[in-house]
Amino acid sequence: MSDHSVFRRRSLIALAGTATLTLALAGCASGASTDLSLDGIIVGTTDPVTSLDPAGSYDNGSFAVQNQVFPFLFNSPYGSPDVEPDIAVSGEFTAPTEFTVVLKDGLQFANGNPLTASDVKFTFDRVMKIADGNGPSSLLGNLDSVDAVDDTTVVFNLKAANDQTFAQVLSSPAGPIVDEDVFSATELTDPATIVAGDAFAGQYKITDYTQNQLIQYEVNPNYDGLLGKAKTDSITTQYFADETSLKLAVQQGDVDVAFRSLSPTDVADLKTDDNVTVYDGPGGEIRYIVFNFNTQPFGAQTPEADPAKALAVRQAVADSIDRQEVADQVYNGTFVPLYTYVPSGLTGSTDALKPLYGDGEGGPDLEKAAATLAAAGITTPVTLNLQYSPDHYGSSSDDEYAAYKSQLDATGLFTVNLQSTLWDTYSPERRTGAYPLYQLGWFPDYSDADNYLTPFFAPAPGTDGTLEPGGFLKNGYDDAAVNALLQQQLVESDVDARTGLIEDIQNQVASQLSTLPLLQGAGVAVTGTDIQGAADTLDASFKFRYAALSRG
Repeated sequence: MSDHSVFRRRSLIALAGTATLTLALAGCASGASTDLSLDGIIVGTTDPVTSLDPAGSYDNGSFAVQNQVFPFLFNSPYGSPDVEPDIAVSGEFTAPTEFTVVLKDGLQFANGNPLTASDVKFTFDRVMKIADGNGPSSLLGNLDSVDAVDDTTVVFNLKAANDQTFAQVLSSPAGPIVDEDVFSATELTDPATIVAGDAFAGQYKITDYTQNQLIQYEVNPNYDGLLGKAKTDSITTQYFADETSLKLAVQQGDVDVAFRSLSPTDVADLKTDDNVTVYDGPGGEIRYIVFNFNTQPFGAQTPEADPAKALAVRQAVADSIDRQEVADQVYNGTFVPLYTYVPSGLTGSTDALKPLYGDGEGGPDLEKAAATLAAAGITTPVTLNLQYSPDHYGSSSDDEYAAYKSQLDATGLFTVNLQSTLWDTYSPERRTGAYPLYQLGWFPDYSDADNYLTPFFAPAPGTDGTLEPGGFLKNGYDDAAVNALLQQQLVESDVDARTGLIEDIQNQVASQLSTLPLLQGAGVAVTGTDIQGAADTLDASFKFRYAALSRG
């Protein structure tokens, strides 16, 4: 998921995605006039909202709001990345292309309207029909149609059979269930209509809404789902224009909780402040370097093309990088080292790269890097053209990539030509093979390992509709064995067997290094010392739920 609505096309054959944009700051609450409840909790954020209507948004800021007020058929319980029925009692394949969900009896929206299978069908039909440019319709690429069999039974008819990620899709930005008596079937519904219609069935309802300034939440007594009753009756979210203002607000007690986004320097400073508590937990955001198999040193389209030498270069780079140094010195612990493709906290994650590269414990090994290049007959130093975007992944990208250049240059094995390009140019150019090595990041659509695998490594539809190697990376990587494993795990219903396949995929790609995973972002929340519950909701579902917060 991108913070600026970057789209994914889903199919059982391939999942195409795009890189994530982080730290996009918008909105200003400094001039907002409001009577903030002293009995509730005030949450501060810099994450802007694109749309309150789930059909019109596909970004972190909007989804953060929707998670509080809309119900899902499937959701992640506190402390787990794996989904379970939320307002449903069950969901299962009743035929290879039929996923049947049975709702709880007596469900209601906050306005008293019954929530039935008709609302569920309406919800998914409208997402696909509206297909808004900022919306999540691409996540429903494997959905053919929806049938409301009776008031509590819904059948999702899929294009491809036994899609084991579909329950996760129902928990994604495409999944919030809306009231068919309030929302339009053919166009986005404005926030005033949604709020006036009290069209909410999550843990909270919204009673006051000024987009990207202030939202007032009150507990929804009609919620009957997996997550239980909210611990605090009233929550106010206040929006800030920048990280510095948010930091000052939580330091001074003007907000009780600060969540997304604070700079690494701010977080480090706040850890020394006795008036606040800094919590961190698993984060779904990852950072990595992409190798273009066509244009990297000894790549397929270079004059000196040699697959064995190209692999040796990738391996020697992996041997030389010190992730911990970058995590500590650049990110002050807000990112942690990542040694595999499925981040820590998700089912199936393994440190696949750690035993293969460097010193075997996560650190660099320059002698090993030199031996790898020498064994391949490569004359050193090898020139690496490394590209990054200074405006897309936050202000620390400059320091991060300067550190990688310094580490690689210091080996004497590489000469790094480091260049930066603004995202508007960077995004299209990186798809053309213009950058032999380049920076990307990723934030998941849902907390399933496949979302970190298929989009990257399976063939994906090109502009002409034909499948191209390298997934959304378009980096020329193509491996028949990996493609077969990706297909197997998508349809494997046995949890343990599927986990084993996911582990096998990571091990296989780790030996080939289509990308070099570097860092995993931590979920960070800063609270007043009297606030409890932040640790409970900073889990591998990557959903920050206000209902877990309370004043102790």
